[in-house]
Amino acid sequence: MSEPLRHPVRLGVELDAAGRHPAAWRLPGARPAELFTAAHWRRLAATVDAADLDLLVVPDSFRLGSADERDQRGRLDAVAVAANLAPLTRRTGLVPVVTTTHTEPFHTQKAVATLDFTSRGRAGWQVEVSATPAEADLFGRKAAAPAQELWAEAAETVDVVRLLWDSWEDDAVVKDLATGRFVDRDKLHYVDFTGEHFSVKGPSITPRSPQGQPLVVVPVRDEPSLAVAAAHADLARLEAPDATVAARRAARLGTTTLLDVEVLLRRDASQAQEVAAHLDELSPGHGPRTLRHVGTPASLVELLHDLPAGLDGAVLVPLDLPATLELVASDVVPHLGRPPAAGTTLRDRFGLTRPASRYAVGGTR
Repeated sequence: MSEPLRHPVRLGVELDAAGRHPAAWRLPGARPAELFTAAHWRRLAATVDAADLDLLVVPDSFRLGSADERDQRGRLDAVAVAANLAPLTRRTGLVPVVTTTHTEPFHTQKAVATLDFTSRGRAGWQVEVSATPAEADLFGRKAAAPAQELWAEAAETVDVVRLLWDSWEDDAVVKDLATGRFVDRDKLHYVDFTGEHFSVKGPSITPRSPQGQPLVVVPVRDEPSLAVAAAHADLARLEAPDATVAARRAARLGTTTLLDVEVLLRRDASQAQEVAAHLDELSPGHGPRTLRHVGTPASLVELLHDLPAGLDGAVLVPLDLPATLELVASDVVPHLGRPPAAGTTLRDRFGLTRPASRYAVGGTR
């Protein structure tokens, strides 16, 4: 195995039912009968938490998936899954994906703030957009739009969400038995936001959460999403064909950046290649969306060891579960030389201070 990394690597994982590959449910050990159960997600989360990974992303979208009935289709609500995992985990941050295109920002901020309470300060939110006509048809309110317009709406959503997270000052809840006051009404604030897509008065109905501002994650896959990440993200996930391209994009961001890496691991490299080829035979036409690594745990450690400057780590996206995740935990993480996480919140893990409410004395509007 390699020497420890020259700098602490941030490491997250995105887990999707049996894995990102739509045929992964057909592999031995995939337990397809359990994919939509709490027990399945709890087993995966226990592995991630024990390995002390920085974050667990729960993907979500309004797409049903492939039209091929042999492919894995259907999904659970990401926020609900993360909330179920919150009391069962202790270390790892929980980051559900919530699309901004067909979801009101008031609902998003309330759900993520609630997750921050139930996870004791380990919540994040990954921003996503819904670009297809099929997704728009589910709601019937507006037509599908180009990426530039969708990401402009996403940026406005992040602004509204952040305002609402700040609309209760930290000491707004007083619970004063002597006076009978539960809240100090002077410390709840209207946000009075009017933009191109939303008009929101506020305040939130949820008190300010443990982190104040849960971590906002933005995936970068094109110019519109890169612009939103540069302006709004606490953490950016980069989709790129290789680490060099990712590093060039990271240089334009000015925030913590993690490279997405699709992974399929086995202890023998030829076996990993055989499994990957078998998956593609079962469901052809599903090429990589980002850098893909099919091989051994040792070769993945080498890849992480050699990440160029400007990349702070990776989000691993297993093509199959649970086999690849188990090898990440047992044979990759112990060889990375990662120090214990600082603090207890997700912001702590990424070296971010807890901001004061912009409406409080000393806050930044």
